[in-house]
Amino acid sequence: MFQRIIVLLILAVPLCATAQKKNKDAVKAASTITPDDMKKHLYIIAGKEMEGRDTPSPGLEKAASYIEEQFKAMGLAPGNNGSYRQNYPLYRDSITSAAMKINGEAIELNKDFQPQSNNYAATMRFSEVVFAGYGIVDGDKRNDYKDLNVTGKLVLIADGVPADYKPSQQGFMSPASSFGKMNSAMSKGAAGVLMVYANYPRKSFNNNSNWNMNGYKASQIPFTFTISADVAARIMGEEGKGFFDKLKAGSLQSKTYSAMVDLEMTKLTRSTTAPNVIAVLEGTDLKDEYLFVTAHMDHLGKRDTVIYYGADDDGSGTTGVLEIAEAFAKAKQMGKGPRRTMVFMTVSGEEKGLWGSGYYTDHPLFPIEKTTADLNIDMIGRSDASRTQGDSNNYVYVVGDDKISTDLKVISEGANSLYTKMELDYKFNDPKDPNRIYFRSDHYNFADKGIPIIFYYDGMLKADYHRPTDTPDKINYTLMAKRAQLIFYTAWEMANRNDMLKRDLKLERPKGF
Repeated sequence: MFQRIIVLLILAVPLCATAQKKNKDAVKAASTITPDDMKKHLYIIAGKEMEGRDTPSPGLEKAASYIEEQFKAMGLAPGNNGSYRQNYPLYRDSITSAAMKINGEAIELNKDFQPQSNNYAATMRFSEVVFAGYGIVDGDKRNDYKDLNVTGKLVLIADGVPADYKPSQQGFMSPASSFGKMNSAMSKGAAGVLMVYANYPRKSFNNNSNWNMNGYKASQIPFTFTISADVAARIMGEEGKGFFDKLKAGSLQSKTYSAMVDLEMTKLTRSTTAPNVIAVLEGTDLKDEYLFVTAHMDHLGKRDTVIYYGADDDGSGTTGVLEIAEAFAKAKQMGKGPRRTMVFMTVSGEEKGLWGSGYYTDHPLFPIEKTTADLNIDMIGRSDASRTQGDSNNYVYVVGDDKISTDLKVISEGANSLYTKMELDYKFNDPKDPNRIYFRSDHYNFADKGIPIIFYYDGMLKADYHRPTDTPDKINYTLMAKRAQLIFYTAWEMANRNDMLKRDLKLERPKGF
C-alpha cells in the first residue's frame, strides 16, 4: 500500500506542473497590445518632429509631453506629487577666456596650449613645477610620484605610456588614461596639472562643454591644461629640449623646476533640466509595494540637419511601456487591477550615461526597499542579423534574470512557457561578455540599489545602431508586440503574487564598475 502511494505521488508531479492555467483576465488585457498600436505610437515618438530626442532638447520635451498625454488618457495618476515629470538639473560650461604665461612670456592658445573644459574658473600663479614622468600610479606595478611631494603644487606629466609598462586595466578607467592620470594627481594633492602632448599645434577647440549633471562636486580635479613639448622645454630649460625623445630614452628624471607659470581660465555656466515621465496605477491590497516598467525615451538628437530617429533605440521600448501601461489600465477598468502598484517610467539621458534612471534611484519617489523589481526595455523592435540559431522572428535576449533574486528566472520562464512561448536567449547575460549589456542600460541603476531586474533586448544592430537609419519603417511590429506581451505577462505575475521578490543573490561587478 505504501509503495502504491509513493508511485501515485510521483505520477502526480507532472500533472501538478502542467495544471497551471492561463489567466483569462491577463490574456484579455494582453490582447490590447497590438502591432497597429505599436506602429501608431512609434511613428510619432521616432518621427521627424521629435528631432532625435537628444538630452536636453525641444524634441525630447515634445516626446515627454506625448508620453504624458498618453498616460493621462489611460487614467494613470501622476507619479511625482501631482506631476508626471521628475526633472533633474543639467549644467554646461562655456569657456570665455584662457591664458598662460611662462616666465612672463604669453603662450599662444591652440598653437601651444589648451585648457580643460571641466576646469573651474580661476587664476593661479606658480613659482615651481614638479615633473612626474607619465604621472601613472598603478598599485604595486608603477608609481611615478614616488618620493615626490606635490601637495598644492603644479605637476608636469606626459601623455602616453612607457614601452615597458602594461596597465592593469584598459579603457577609460585605466591608470594610464588621461582620466586615470588626473585622478592620481588629485589623490596626491596636486593643485594644477600640465599634460604634455605631441599633437600641437591644434585646431581651435570647442569652448562649450557637453551638458552634464556635475554642477556641484564633492571634490574638484586639479586645474588642468594641455601643452606642447615646446612649452615643456620652456619650463625645464635645456633638459626639456627633445622632450619626448628623452622621455622614451629614460633620460628625464622626476624633479622640481623653478619657473613662473601663470594660468587663467574664465567661463560661463548655463543650467537647464531634463525630464523623466512617471505614471502610477495604484494597486489593491499590496499597493504599498511597487513594480516598475521602464525604458529610455531619449536618443542622439540631430547633428547639423541629420536626424538620428532612434526608432528601435529606444522608441521601441518607450512604445512598449505605453502599451503595457494601457493593458494594466484596461485590466483595472475591468475590475482586475494589479495587487501591487505599477510604476511606468520613461527616462531621459540614457545615451549620455544613464542620467535619468540614476537620478531617479538616487532621488526615489517610492521606497527602494518596497520596489519588488524593474523590468527594463531597450530595443525590442528588430532582429539580430548575427543570430544564427533559432527563430529570428520569435526570440528576445533576456539579461539579469539570474542575478539578485532566484525568483526572477522562475517567473520569467514560467510566464513565457504559459503564454508566449518565445525563445529566451541568454547570450548577453554573462557579466563578462565584452558588450557588458547588463551594465549599459537603465536597469543597472536599479540593480545597483539591490532591486531585482530583467532587461529585454533585441541585439546589436550593427547596420543601424546609433545611425540616422534607425527608422520606424524597419521595425517588425508583430514581433515587437509579442515581446511586449511577454513583458506584460511577467509583470502580471510579479504584480499579483503573494510575496515580493527575494533579494538572495549578490551582484558581482566586473572591475571598473
